[in-house]
Amino acid sequence: MKKVKIALLGLGTVGGGTYRILTSQHDKIAKDYGIDLEVACVLEKDLSKAEALGVDLSIVSTDINNVLANDEIGIVAEFFGGIEPARTFLLKCLKAGKSIVTANKELFSKHWEEFEAARAESGAGLYFEASCVGGVPIIRALHESLQGNDVCRIMGIINGTTNYILTKMSDEGASYEEALSEAQRLGYAEFNPSADVDGYDAMYKLSILSTLAYHRKVPIDVISREGISTITREDIAYAKELGYAIKLLAVSTCNGDKIEAAVHPTFIPLNHPLASVRGSFNAVFLVGNNVGELMFYGRGAGDLPTGSAIVSDIVTAARSTVHTRYPQLTDNSSVEFAKDCIDKFYVRLTVDNKCGVLSKIASAFAKHGVSITTVLQKDGDDKVPLIFVTEQTGERSVRGALADIEKMSEVNKIENIIHVAG
Repeated sequence: MKKVKIALLGLGTVGGGTYRILTSQHDKIAKDYGIDLEVACVLEKDLSKAEALGVDLSIVSTDINNVLANDEIGIVAEFFGGIEPARTFLLKCLKAGKSIVTANKELFSKHWEEFEAARAESGAGLYFEASCVGGVPIIRALHESLQGNDVCRIMGIINGTTNYILTKMSDEGASYEEALSEAQRLGYAEFNPSADVDGYDAMYKLSILSTLAYHRKVPIDVISREGISTITREDIAYAKELGYAIKLLAVSTCNGDKIEAAVHPTFIPLNHPLASVRGSFNAVFLVGNNVGELMFYGRGAGDLPTGSAIVSDIVTAARSTVHTRYPQLTDNSSVEFAKDCIDKFYVRLTVDNKCGVLSKIASAFAKHGVSITTVLQKDGDDKVPLIFVTEQTGERSVRGALADIEKMSEVNKIENIIHVAG
C-alpha cells in the first residue's frame, strides 16, 4: 500500500474539518484507493485546537521548515487564509516539490500564475477544488467533464453568507441589519462581514471559475462588484410582486474574445432554478455550447463540506504519478473586457404625488436610450414609490438617466437600482 505523508497548515474551521475527515475516512480511503494517508506535520500556534482534535502534539509546530525539511511529506494543505504567510509558505513547498492543496480563494485568484510557474518548474501538483463553492465539485467538472464544450456563461450563487441573509429577509421579512446580525450569531458571517456582504468573496471565486472555464485570465480588477447592504424589505417585496427573487449573483459571459464579469444583487425570475437556492446553500449554473444548461448545487462553506473537497484533492494528488496540469491560458492581448454591463434594471424612486411626474421621468429615460418594460406606481399621500423595470440596456445609460432624474424637484430620492436577469 502506498504511504503518503501530509502536512496541514492551520487547524481552524476547515483545517479541523479536514483532519476529522482524514481520521474518520482513513480506513475507507486505504481500502478503496490503496493509499495510507498520514498527517505527519501540523502548523498551528493554538495547541488547544490540536488537543481538541486529538492530534499528536509532537507533530505540531509553528515552523514551516519542519515541513520543508521533511522529504517524506509530499502534500501540503493550507488553511491560513489571506495572502501572507500563506503565499510565501506555499511557494516554498511547490519549489521543494511538494504538492499543495488550498481553499484560499483570495490568494489563488491573485497569485494563480505565480503558483503555476513554481508548479511547472518542480513538477509538483496544484489543487484548489475547495476554493470555490465548498464541497461542490465545480473545479473538477470544469476541468475534467466539459472538454467537449466551450463554456459561454457562468451564473452562480457562490457566497452562502449573503444567500442566508437574503433568504431570511425574503422568508421572514427581516431587515438587512437583522438578518446580518443573525448570520453573525450563527457563525455564517464574520464580525467584519465586508468580504461577504460587499461581494469580495464572490469576486475571487468568479475570477477562478471564469479563468478556468474560458482559458483566459479573468483578473479581479475587471470584475464589476456590488454588495447587498443596500437591499431593503421594500426591494424584496417589490421583487416578489414582479415575480422575482433577489440573490447576490456572480455572472460572467464569454463571447469569442469578449468577456463580461460582475458580482451584484440581481432579480431572478421565480421559475429559474437559482431562485430556489435558499439559506447558506450555493449553486452554479453553467451553459456550454454542446451540453446546454447544467447546475451544480450544495453547501458552499463549512468545516466538513469544504474539508470534503480538500480531502478529495489530497486523494487525487496522492494517487497521481503525473499531476493535473490545467489548460494553457490563451494570450489575453486580444481579450476585450466589458466596461459597461448590459442588463435589465429595476429602479425604485420616491417622488411627489403629482400629475406629470411619470411622463417627465420617462422622458429622461428615453433621452438616454433607455426603454421601460414595467412601471409600478403606488398610491399614497404626498410622497409615493415609483418603480421601473427597463429593457436590456447599458448600465451607463441607466445611470446617466438617473443623474438627470435626481435633479428633478419632484424626485425626492433614488432609492435603489438592481440588475434584473433575463
